[in-house]
Amino acid sequence: MTKRLKQRSILPGFGLSMGYTIVYLGLIVLIPLTAILLKSTQLSWGQFWDTVLDPRVIASYNLSFGASFLAAIVNAVFGFIVAWVLVRYDFPGKRIIDALVDLPFALPTAVAGIALTAIYAPNGWIGSMLEPLGIKTAYSPLGIVIALVFIGIPFVVRTVQPVLQELDKDIEEAAVSLGARRWLIFRRVIFPEVFPALLTGFAIAFARGVGEYGSVVFISGNMPMKTEITPLLIMTKLEQFDYAGATAIALVMLLLSFILLLIINMLQWRSSRRLLAE
Repeated sequence: MTKRLKQRSILPGFGLSMGYTIVYLGLIVLIPLTAILLKSTQLSWGQFWDTVLDPRVIASYNLSFGASFLAAIVNAVFGFIVAWVLVRYDFPGKRIIDALVDLPFALPTAVAGIALTAIYAPNGWIGSMLEPLGIKTAYSPLGIVIALVFIGIPFVVRTVQPVLQELDKDIEEAAVSLGARRWLIFRRVIFPEVFPALLTGFAIAFARGVGEYGSVVFISGNMPMKTEITPLLIMTKLEQFDYAGATAIALVMLLLSFILLLIINMLQWRSSRRLLAE
C-alpha cells in the first residue's frame, strides 16, 4: 500500500493540474474549433464543396500554404545562421542584435505590414532599387514571402539557440583531434543534434505564416487569384455576413494545417528516436 501511494505521488497535484489542463484546452481550444465545425454544417454538402473548391479559394490556399512553406524554409536556414552567430561568437553589439531578434514579437503586425510596404513599394528605399531590375516585391507573392520571413524568423532563432548553447563542445574537439574536417563535424556531430529543434522552429514559423493577416494584408495588394491570402478571403466573407462560408474555408485551413503539422511532428519524433538509438 505504501509503495502504491508513493507511485501515485510522483507528480504532486496531478489531479488538479490535469483537470485545469482539460478545462483550459476545452474553453480556449476545443470549443472554438467545434464551433467552426458546427457553423459549417449549416451548408449542404454541395454548398460546402462549391465554397471550399471555388477557384478563387483554391488560389488563396496555394498562395497561403506555398508562401508560408517557402518563408519557413528561408527562416530555417537564416534563423540557424543567426542563432549560430549569437551563440558561438562574441562581437560588439551582440546584445543589441540578440534583442532585435525579438522585435517581430513586440511589433504590431499591422505596423510591420505598413513598414514593409513602404520599404518595398516601387517608390520605397529597397523597392526603387529592385524595380529597374524587373523585381517586383510589394503587391506580389514575393512581398508576402518577405512579410512572413520577417514575422517568422524569431521562432527559429529562439528554438535553435538553447540547443546550440547546451551542445557539448568536447565532442567537437574530440572529432577535431581525430582529424575530422569542419564540414564533416557539422554534418555528423552538430546538425543531428540541432535538427529536431530546427524542425520545431520550422513548424512554428510555418503555422504562424499560414494564419498571418496583419503584416501581409498591406504588402500583398489583395488581388483575387494573384495575391489574395486565405485569411483575407475569410475576412471578406465575414464582412459580407457569409458566416457559414467563412467557417467552411476556415475548417479546410484547420484540417490542412493539422495534417501538415502532424507530418512535421512525426518527422521530428523519428529523428529524435534515431538520435537516441545512436
